[in-house]
Amino acid sequence: MREYTLKIEGMHCGACVRRVSLALASTPGIVVSEVRVGAARLSAAEDLLAIESGIAALAKAGFDAHLES
Repeated sequence: MREYTLKIEGMHCGACVRRVSLALASTPGIVVSEVRVGAARLSAAEDLLAIESGIAALAKAGFDAHLES
């Protein structure tokens, strides 16, 4: 597995952190390492497909996210 960091817009509080954690945890191929206000560190399967699915799950939960370089 490879580690990635997502920058997440719209997280302001503990409730947001929980919603983001749940959205990422329900995405196949992603293992969440840490979620804090504004960012998430996670591990994903070998390709970026799981990350793209995670970003889509976050969008559905109301958050914009992008992969940090």
